[in-house]
Amino acid sequence: MSLPIDIRKRLGLENGGSVIVEETETGVVLRTVSQAVARAQAIAKRYTEGNPDATVTAFLADRHAESGE
Repeated sequence: MSLPIDIRKRLGLENGGSVIVEETETGVVLRTVSQAVARAQAIAKRYTEGNPDATVTAFLADRHAESGE
């Protein structure tokens, strides 16, 4: 996909790069990988902030215990 040079410059993609394409009800959203990671981190923080048991290890242990394995 080709993007206009002014958009590539603003997104820091002057020398190429990857973007995430998300289809929404109102159109298409393009995000750089770093923007997508920052968004995912912000969402995760809303669900884990103030919960000391909100770790990947704790999550996997809970899933393992629930599965009975």
